[in-house]
Amino acid sequence: MDSATSDPRIPLGASADNGLKIVVVGGFGVGKTTMVRSVSEIRPLNTEETMTQAGAAVDDNSEVRGKSATTVAFDFGRISLDAHNVLYLFGAPGQERFWFLWDRLFSGTLGAVVLVDTRRIDDSWYAIDRLEHHGTPFIVACNDFGGPRHSPDAVREALDLDPRVPLVECDARSRESSKQVLIALVEHLRGHYAAQAARPRRELV
Repeated sequence: MDSATSDPRIPLGASADNGLKIVVVGGFGVGKTTMVRSVSEIRPLNTEETMTQAGAAVDDNSEVRGKSATTVAFDFGRISLDAHNVLYLFGAPGQERFWFLWDRLFSGTLGAVVLVDTRRIDDSWYAIDRLEHHGTPFIVACNDFGGPRHSPDAVREALDLDPRVPLVECDARSRESSKQVLIALVEHLRGHYAAQAARPRRELV
């Protein structure tokens, strides 16, 4: 899945007629902005603001002490799959006070990546719940923060994942690793929507 262009000054070609919307969701500080930045072929749009002491009572940053800025609306990036297909990437804000934005971000979404910090599994439940509520297919990507390793079965059990949901590992800082996550998502979506199309339609009587 090599991108068609890496120069942000080159506009999207007229032949790219399939824009596919993908959302990257997950808890606060799991690496959503980092993933969009690492993989985007254009200079990504970020709505980050500096974290201040005033927000300490609202956002629990005890597990992400090195974090100095946070997304307050969404991140946006783009990567071309080929001459005709482009992924538009939207990174959702992770704090609970911005969750009201998620339902709007999910509108028109083809699929999603749930980014997980295995040190804070509980932070991932809301993202999975909302995607399941919307019927949006997704995969789960465990971002490597250098902590203890967990077996895939242990992560699946902790997240109560459907067996059909792919689970992958990644390093959101790495462009190649983030691309592999998107490849896994696209392959999952291909199978998901092909299965939907193969189901017999019910006749209305």
